[in-house]
Amino acid sequence: MRPHRNVQLRRAVASSYLGSVIEYYDFLLYATASAVVFNKVFFANLDPALATVASFGTFATGYLARPLGGILFGHFGDKLGRKRMLVMTMTLMGVSSFLIGLLPTYGQIGAVAPVGLVLLRVLQGISVGGEWGGAVLMSAEHATSRRGLWASFTNAGAPSGMVLSTVAMTATVAITGEAAFLEWGWRVPFLLSVVLLAIGLFVRARVEETPAFLAANTTAPRRRFPLVAVLRDQPKTLLLGVGVGLAAFVVQATLTTFVLAYGVQAGHGRQAVLNALTISSAFAVVGIIGWSALSDRFGRRPIVLIGAVVTAVYGFFLFPLVDSGSGALLVLALVIGQGVLHPMMYGPLAALYTELFATENRYTGASLGYQLAGLGAGFAPVLFAEFQRGSGGSSTMAVSWTIAAFCLLSAGCVLALKETNRRDLIETRPARPVAAEAAEAVE
Repeated sequence: MRPHRNVQLRRAVASSYLGSVIEYYDFLLYATASAVVFNKVFFANLDPALATVASFGTFATGYLARPLGGILFGHFGDKLGRKRMLVMTMTLMGVSSFLIGLLPTYGQIGAVAPVGLVLLRVLQGISVGGEWGGAVLMSAEHATSRRGLWASFTNAGAPSGMVLSTVAMTATVAITGEAAFLEWGWRVPFLLSVVLLAIGLFVRARVEETPAFLAANTTAPRRRFPLVAVLRDQPKTLLLGVGVGLAAFVVQATLTTFVLAYGVQAGHGRQAVLNALTISSAFAVVGIIGWSALSDRFGRRPIVLIGAVVTAVYGFFLFPLVDSGSGALLVLALVIGQGVLHPMMYGPLAALYTELFATENRYTGASLGYQLAGLGAGFAPVLFAEFQRGSGGSSTMAVSWTIAAFCLLSAGCVLALKETNRRDLIETRPARPVAAEAAEAVE
């Protein structure tokens, strides 16, 4: 039985990582395109600065839709199982991204084009909102030890997807040339989503349902509405979970989206910024897995807390490094931020959110907490772009102070939570009242 369990753990981790890579390839491909393409293709009638704000605005709609996806797929994931929802979310994401690649531009159909872009972005958001919780639970609930390490592979899929998306964009620009890229070449990376979708569905078909869900499904009372249970019995836990994750998402959006546009404005070549982002994303994969593994040994709280405090200070050094004009310092700025500090806040979240909720509403609770925190990533680029437009691009101090404020908020919230890394996720007895679980999770 043990060898079978180990095989299923490896398959679960592999499928969660690959599925996350594919989901975030599609989701973050949009982020890259919103910074360098969509302002010219879908908002060509606007002032360039305002077009950038509008482009980031469509980027934000995906994050607005993510909590809806978490609630929708979380509900059925808690009722019917994790595996079925993962197949559905991956299919929805692949189809949505493929259709973005076919979408006519503003010059071809006018105002209908950005409307269609927003609608497809909403579908992307619903998809990734439902994907994350199921992927994390597939790994965490199959694991018998080192849960932080195994669950972190889902979070490591985000920077891996970023590497894949930026490489796809870079290769397309190199092959087609600048003019052809803006005319039609940007579509190619989106159209390739169909190929990735086929690969992902094949891998996921070989993974069994999690032992924790199967055990809870036979021993715990069935809840009709997991969302009601979370909001009624664990509102404080949910709010603190959202607060813990906010800074990680604000910093993520700053480093992967806002700095991409800001670096070009500061005089760096677009390709140089994309290369720096690709390098730092590769470091982020290692950082997420490494810090998450350490959280199994030292706890989730210390790793996230130290990361939040140090990042609050680093926010004031980030933009001077970008403004230096040095390509090496640009790479260093992103590697420190995305490859070292951000993973401290982001990596342990996969296990932390999983451990905060009981099995019968874990998909819903973990997804909702994570996706509500993810709103920080959706709004940060829009807010920061507006700061820049308001100041004429002369100061980033407001951006740095905003980053620091969110980091300190996350530090306070993580201090209010008890350590969760020793919790057993498989409930083999009738579930205790969720209120009792909440009392243990919050100081």
